[in-house]
Amino acid sequence: MLDSTLPLLSQGYAWLPDLSRRKGPGPVRTRLLGKPAIALRGPAAVAFFYDEHHVRRCSALPEPVLSTLFGEGAVHTLDGTEHRGRKALFVSLLKDPSDIARLAQQVAAEWERSSKEWTAHPRVTLFNEVSLLITRAVCRWAGVPLTEGPDGEARRTARDLVAMVDGFATAGPRHWRARRARRRQEKRLADLVEEMRAAGGTSTDGGTSADAAGPDSVVRAVAAHRDAGGELLDPRTAAVEILNVIRPTVAVTWYTVFGAHALHRNPALRQRLAQDRDGYGRAFAHELRRFYPFAPFVAGLAPGDVEWHGETIPEGSLVLLDLYGQNHDPELWPNPYMFDPERFVGREPGRNELVPQGGGDASQGHRCPGEDITLAVLSTLLPRLAQLEYDVPEQDLRIPLNRMPTRPRSGFVIAAGH
Repeated sequence: MLDSTLPLLSQGYAWLPDLSRRKGPGPVRTRLLGKPAIALRGPAAVAFFYDEHHVRRCSALPEPVLSTLFGEGAVHTLDGTEHRGRKALFVSLLKDPSDIARLAQQVAAEWERSSKEWTAHPRVTLFNEVSLLITRAVCRWAGVPLTEGPDGEARRTARDLVAMVDGFATAGPRHWRARRARRRQEKRLADLVEEMRAAGGTSTDGGTSADAAGPDSVVRAVAAHRDAGGELLDPRTAAVEILNVIRPTVAVTWYTVFGAHALHRNPALRQRLAQDRDGYGRAFAHELRRFYPFAPFVAGLAPGDVEWHGETIPEGSLVLLDLYGQNHDPELWPNPYMFDPERFVGREPGRNELVPQGGGDASQGHRCPGEDITLAVLSTLLPRLAQLEYDVPEQDLRIPLNRMPTRPRSGFVIAAGH
């Protein structure tokens, strides 16, 4: 069986759905990164994939992904007791409604500040501006200090956080920018953790950068966390996990700009989104996450010979869960290539049904615990975007499926206040 790594890189999101169509119903067998692989989709497949008896994450993520997106030693690389202990930290940080509401308030304040500034410029690129405002908001919320100004840490940090996401699924310049960005941010945050620990977890008379972190902040919680063996995380691993809170939040930039794209293509939806009644903003956010591409699939390793619907998956095989394919499966979503927020008005999707950020149980399994934050940030930004007066100049708004992660080629340029 031929290895599909090069077709994946050249076809992007279309690779696995196309392979599934050619092979017909049922799981798809192929090779990826030199390993035998089997691709699954559907709610039952999600439940199977997130059962650690069937699929393990340890050693499953390739080094290029760890060195850009997640970081070495991240929670995503753990299984069993180690994973559950580290995951409990993330659940405590990312699932509390009052903390989520506080972050949403920070995002709203930054939107008001930034959107007023946009009117002073003939044109701004929405992708760049939204990434900056979310970076400011999430870093303030998490206790990560940022200096402002044209060359300040806010802009540099926003660029680095975007680069980590933008370069994880590619070779070439984007990938190497992502590696350099991760090294810079891990070094800065590891120094912050060491400074905080040296100060005994309290503010120091010298007014150091650790003072930006309040007593209940993400930074202090991660710096104080002890793993299953009772040991503090080493400073670099602590930095990795701080980044695994702020980086995915900044990644909401992609969906926000997809929201602008959806409104441009479907202007009749603008008024209802601007009014945001009856949970329409949340329904719009769900449909964005279903319709627009972000992660193509997630992968793990079979810990032994396991069975899926009568088929044997040999030990060590890659098991792929087809996220993009499932979110466009006509058996789950009538007219799957039509953007229609009405699918989610008055109902929440099933846990294993809509899977843009994976599936399963966020508190125990490998599902992203930040989905509530993603939805809160989107539900905050999208109605404000619909209320904003702006023109969309002529530009290239195509979204190439062979680029991962993809986005409108222009970054979505707007002329605000027009």
